[in-house]
Amino acid sequence: MQVGTKLTRMAFVLRVLMLGTSWGVALAVPANAQQDGLKIYISADMEGVTGAVTGDQLSPDGFEYQRFRQFLTDEVNAAIAGAREAGATEILVSDSHGNGENLLIEQLPEDVQVVRSWPRPLGMMEGIDATFDGVIFIGYHSSTTNPDGIRAHTTSSARLSAVRLNGVEMTEGAFSAAIAGHFGVPVIMISGDDAAVTEVQAVVGDIEGAIVKWAYSFHSARTLHPAAGQALIRERVRLAVNRIADGGFTPYTPDAPLRFDVTFKNYRPTQLLAYLPQIERIDSHTVRYVGDDMVDISTFYTFMMSYDSNLQP
Repeated sequence: MQVGTKLTRMAFVLRVLMLGTSWGVALAVPANAQQDGLKIYISADMEGVTGAVTGDQLSPDGFEYQRFRQFLTDEVNAAIAGAREAGATEILVSDSHGNGENLLIEQLPEDVQVVRSWPRPLGMMEGIDATFDGVIFIGYHSSTTNPDGIRAHTTSSARLSAVRLNGVEMTEGAFSAAIAGHFGVPVIMISGDDAAVTEVQAVVGDIEGAIVKWAYSFHSARTLHPAAGQALIRERVRLAVNRIADGGFTPYTPDAPLRFDVTFKNYRPTQLLAYLPQIERIDSHTVRYVGDDMVDISTFYTFMMSYDSNLQP
């Protein structure tokens, strides 16, 4: 191209930019520009927190549990900071691990609200609705059928050996993503070990991932330093929230009617559940429930996993 032609075209571009306001032209906003007024949901589990490898870090009777409550809280705060740097102004956090009372809530920003304890009809996604712009998973883990993940399980490692939705193996992340998808809200980011991040991305799609440790076995991993894990989470959350404006995420919406298959480690639960007319016993250890939508499926799942005739009060 000749120099004269280049100068002519440059002059034309400059003239368009200068006259853009008077013409009412909306100039493109950079992809990394802050977006104001975004509403973000954070669901926080604990098995995928940086450094967590055994029950010593994950259960209230573990000798490292109190320290790892702090690490979990720090990772949630890192996610909140990253989301706010990208324009989030309203954030709801679900304490989704164990007893649902793990986060040190006094250390969260004062304008952040928290969902705590159980039972909840929507489980790890209680409080989600169509007003949210995106969902973030912090500290998540892989499914009970995944041979590679740290503390891999789906809801209960002691009771369940498989959970499937429309024939697709469900991690807790994929199941939570389907609940969010019911309301038209996409998952945008996940943190955890390499197996957890890869497994959820394979089902949900191209979401941001923060791998904070690499699994060697069910109880062993190579892990980042907690501060490095938090910095990575903050960075990936910021990237994820910035991608929302570009429509870079798609809600995960399995086709209805939804076939929900749960395989127990013992056969007696399936015997009893099969007494209910809504339940079909697929084999000795598996029952199927067919629901209209994910609210229906989640409510049934919560009842099935929580009911005990000895519950008090």
